[in-house]
Amino acid sequence: MTREEVFATVQDIFRDIFDDQTLEITDTTNADDIEDWDSMNHLNLVSAIEKKFSIRFALGELQTLNNVGAMIDLMIQKF
Repeated sequence: MTREEVFATVQDIFRDIFDDQTLEITDTTNADDIEDWDSMNHLNLVSAIEKKFSIRFALGELQTLNNVGAMIDLMIQKF
């Protein structure tokens, strides 16, 4: 799976979690950029991503991520 394919799938997950089909994310998108990105939606995002890609994030890994691009890079390392 290419980075672009992973990004497109993550984009769809963000749209589902935040119930906004017009939501556009970039590599630099973070919780400050999306009004409803609170701790509960963060857990929902992580859970949906783990399920969709059959991967698991360690708590320590999640604490180091500061934007969508970093998350996608970490995901690709896990494939």
